[in-house]
Amino acid sequence: MGLIRTPFNANTTADEVLAGTDLTGKRMVITGGASGIGLETARALARRGAEVTLAVRNPERGKEAIADITASTGNKNVKAARLDLLDKHSIAAFVSNWSEPLDVLINNAGVMGIPELRLTPEGYEEQFAANYLGHFALAVGLHPALVQAGSARIVSVSSADPSGRLGAPIVFEDIHFTRRTYEPLQAYIQSKAANVLFAVGANSHWGQDGISANSLMPGAIATNLQRHIDRDTLKSWGAADETGKRLSKPVGWKTPAQGAATSVLLAASPLLEGIGGRYFVDCNESEIINHDKGDIALDARNAERLWEMYYPIVSKWF
Repeated sequence: MGLIRTPFNANTTADEVLAGTDLTGKRMVITGGASGIGLETARALARRGAEVTLAVRNPERGKEAIADITASTGNKNVKAARLDLLDKHSIAAFVSNWSEPLDVLINNAGVMGIPELRLTPEGYEEQFAANYLGHFALAVGLHPALVQAGSARIVSVSSADPSGRLGAPIVFEDIHFTRRTYEPLQAYIQSKAANVLFAVGANSHWGQDGISANSLMPGAIATNLQRHIDRDTLKSWGAADETGKRLSKPVGWKTPAQGAATSVLLAASPLLEGIGGRYFVDCNESEIINHDKGDIALDARNAERLWEMYYPIVSKWF
């Protein structure tokens, strides 16, 4: 099968992707659903009738998001549950409280560019722990619920350049910066490359269970994700003016509704039925440029290596 092409593009909004789609009765969990593209992803799914659970670290923000989504969509089947992706006990509690079949898991939450090296109590670098490892654990814990749904989907939100062309593929020998110098954006890109590999691994290991997993790059969107990025870097990205003030809509960047479009495509569009193990940008499957070390992002061997490293660990959290 060639690259998947859809009628949609970078300017398409989440609502436009799901136009005419009925999601009544579909149960969906989205991490980080209280703000940014997560909120717009949840809103678009709720507008089409889905039962949406926002997995959020801040319960008050979750309540505000529920009120916002319910008011704009009329869907009262929106709820929130606490989830801290850096806390294995929080992940285990979320999983233990989930008792229904789960049609879609959207691993959307993320942290970017933490300026100094921070480790979890287990010794994991926090960007890797939040963006990849916590989501991997959540998917492992919810695997039985995904199987019960019969034809479930996992959506793994990655970022730009997961192939490592910016110099930060996964350094398997020192993922958590115990021996090399910590670089905030390299750590971020490494964690997002892991998100792509997770989708490849999940599709391989769980495809026989009726579960398909894909990953995506949502595009550049001005959200709280950039809160740790310094002014000079934001200016170089065109995301801040000359005084360093952040712009609400930088030139060439997407709106949150446009940024959510690829997520909802992978989560609920009939066009992706039965499709897994692929990487999407602007609502279409993307080509990954190969380089001398191989295709870092979609390489099945690297996906299996990462799975074998962390599945024995996270599977013991439940």
